[in-house]
Amino acid sequence: MISPASLQRVRAVADAVLYEGYLLYPYRASSSKNQSRWQFGVLGPPGAAESGVGEEPRLSCQTLMRPRAGQRSGVSVTVRFLQLQVREVEKVAGSGFEPVEELTVAGRSWLSWDEAVECEIDLGAAYPDEELEDCRLDVDVDGGVDVEELREEDGTLAGRVVRTRWPLRAVVRVGSDRHDGLDVLRVSIENVKIDAIGTWSKDSAIRHSLIGAHLMLAAEGGEFVSLLEPPDDATDLASTCHQERCYPVLAGLPGETDLVLVSPIILYDHPEVAEQSDGALFDATEIDEILTLRVMTLTEEEKRQARATDPLAAQIIDRCEQMSPATLAQMHGVLRNPHFPSPDIPEQRGLPDMGLVPELTDDVPWWDPDADTAVRPDIDGVIVNGVRVAKGTVVRIHPSRRADAQDLFFAGQLARVVTVHADVDGGTHVGVVLVDDPASELHEWYGRYLYFAPDEVEPVSADTGKDEQS
Repeated sequence: MISPASLQRVRAVADAVLYEGYLLYPYRASSSKNQSRWQFGVLGPPGAAESGVGEEPRLSCQTLMRPRAGQRSGVSVTVRFLQLQVREVEKVAGSGFEPVEELTVAGRSWLSWDEAVECEIDLGAAYPDEELEDCRLDVDVDGGVDVEELREEDGTLAGRVVRTRWPLRAVVRVGSDRHDGLDVLRVSIENVKIDAIGTWSKDSAIRHSLIGAHLMLAAEGGEFVSLLEPPDDATDLASTCHQERCYPVLAGLPGETDLVLVSPIILYDHPEVAEQSDGALFDATEIDEILTLRVMTLTEEEKRQARATDPLAAQIIDRCEQMSPATLAQMHGVLRNPHFPSPDIPEQRGLPDMGLVPELTDDVPWWDPDADTAVRPDIDGVIVNGVRVAKGTVVRIHPSRRADAQDLFFAGQLARVVTVHADVDGGTHVGVVLVDDPASELHEWYGRYLYFAPDEVEPVSADTGKDEQS
């Protein structure tokens, strides 16, 4: 059974795919980069691509599924995409209305703009191995028109907003073939909307397109097999799978094999949205922290234009304005050490005891990749006066050797060890930050350490040592 946590994780990634490129910084309609917005997973109406005004109508994939013995194998299909919604602003003109690019009513600006409506359709389960032909699942989305009146503060009718959507029709086909105990699952989705006129323009084609289209597949009576890292018995079959404008990856929590995301953007297995991300910015090629800081520097007029462009842009502006320092700080990133012990291991008290800087034998030269993986500066240690010195150890500094005038300023001061390095000549270097330096946390964050040889430091304790200094 698929867990709620897995579904939540898949949906978060799917939302990022759905809205990728929807609206880019500075999030206003007048920006040149927002004049051509629909880039990924666009399924145009038949004939639009041949006319040079739209995208191909189809995407398809092949993936592998291992059926469970004695169970009915199939796949549940969920289709997700955006439906274009044209927002036209009209002002009162005599007894009627006339379209305008922008209208300000009661202190709020309204722009003519192309919005989008999120569509998600659960098509249920298909069992292609029980059918002579591929299973067919129909997707139908109605069009519609919504009208919103715009009135001044005194109630006078000043204009209106007309939102128009066009009907969409698509077909999903699911088929499979059995090969040596594995099913090659074929899934496709195709826009089959036929224009009554028979010709397409650029505007009419995108209005009848499925935008950001992707599929979520759930295994029934079986499990999916990774195409990126297939097991030995599936390697050859995985290499024969054909993909058209999309790629299927395992989704959900790591290790789970009952969900696949068929994405128009190539992802890795079990993709996830970083927990440090505070919300969608519609641009996965950028860094959340940088985009957020840029939004914070927008002028009030630029923010007003962004809010008038799209409700989702207004949400981004408001979220960045209200962001706390702690939330912004967590966007800076997280350092992850693949060699660090499991978080399930309880934290040790007192001096760290996780090993010393390793000594490499002559048969492992320093330039060998194995030498790089052997050293771990953030947890390695060195013995000084019979005490292991490693990250967290407080030491007193006694500069000697080739100490210069700046080093001598630190003589007798307490410092906290942050890292222990070994060089290619066999030397060891202890990286520290001063305990009483007001900028010590900043230096540690940037990796700006003071380095001393082991015989230039005297172990004090594994605590902060501030009381001893005083």
